[in-house]
Amino acid sequence: MFINNIDPVAIQFSSIEIRWYSLAYIVGILLGWILSKQIFISSRELKYKFDDYVTYLIIGIIIGGRLGYVFFYNFTYYYNNFIDIFKIWQGGMSFHGGLLGVIIVSIWFAKKNNDNPFIYLDIVSIVAPIGIFFGRVANFINSELYGFETNLPWAVKFVRVDNLFRHPSQLYEALFEGLVLFTILLYFRKKGFLKTPGLISALFLFFYSTFRFILEFYRVPDEQIGYLFFNLSMGQIISIVFLLTGTYLFINKYEKKRDT
Repeated sequence: MFINNIDPVAIQFSSIEIRWYSLAYIVGILLGWILSKQIFISSRELKYKFDDYVTYLIIGIIIGGRLGYVFFYNFTYYYNNFIDIFKIWQGGMSFHGGLLGVIIVSIWFAKKNNDNPFIYLDIVSIVAPIGIFFGRVANFINSELYGFETNLPWAVKFVRVDNLFRHPSQLYEALFEGLVLFTILLYFRKKGFLKTPGLISALFLFFYSTFRFILEFYRVPDEQIGYLFFNLSMGQIISIVFLLTGTYLFINKYEKKRDT
């Protein structure tokens, strides 16, 4: 068993703090950007456009992630404290909200450049697990999104939370939504699925949603929401929607792949 007493502040200069969570976002985006251009994009024209696209991507992640948290997880509070919506340094980001933000800006950017949005979304889908991995490790460092009590040998005591040994659900997610998902998508990329725009995006939605749905059973639900329909968490309900979307998209795009 382990004890987590890691300081969430990575670097501090006087009153200025740089937190591990912020660094996770930065490292995840930079690595994804570099890998996309060096490995997953062969077209010189697309590489040039991708640099501009990353700016849209960052905006989509931040605004989508924040609004997703506001509307999905804590609407009542922010309805009564509207100004706090803009205080993103206090925490509160939703992965599904960020995903919606990425989808919207990708469609916008692709339309502006007369491209298929799935060309961009497929590349992002391949590298997204890298950012997810670092983000979940940062959640672990922050002692947030922790799991239920357990006596398993790898249980963790989050001393800033309580004295209970719990499932390190953040690390479960880092493993499956990050490393395992990245490996799966690389496999399908080698099988030529990247040549049919939309297939990799569909696989990302399907596998991420499946992993997220299962792993939420080990994670304590958000205190302000608890469980909802059929004793499922908000994360699980949203994951079902994205899983169904990914399944439909895969069937649709795979049929096109077989016809070509």
